[in-house]
Amino acid sequence: MNESDISTADIQIIPASIPADLVVLDVREDHEWAAGHIDGAVHIPLGDLPVRVGELDPSTKTVVVCHLGGRSARATAWLQARGHDVTNVDGGMEAWEQAGRPVTR
Repeated sequence: MNESDISTADIQIIPASIPADLVVLDVREDHEWAAGHIDGAVHIPLGDLPVRVGELDPSTKTVVVCHLGGRSARATAWLQARGHDVTNVDGGMEAWEQAGRPVTR
């Protein structure tokens, strides 16, 4: 599966206040997470995903973010191939902040 086969959506699919039935997975590095992230997001850096995938429920709707959308696209493709209900967020945290959405630091 390549990145063109994955589900991708605009930042608007994520409510500013994350509902209980949605997981926001942030796959950025620790320093990026510390600089600002979506409140309520789950932080698993892309490189840690293979060993930490068990922390995610495959049946729970999950949206994946990174800085611009490249790493999250790779994570989305990898998770989708393993049966997870995942969508890549186009534009990532850059789009989130440009949309004026809240960021936790």
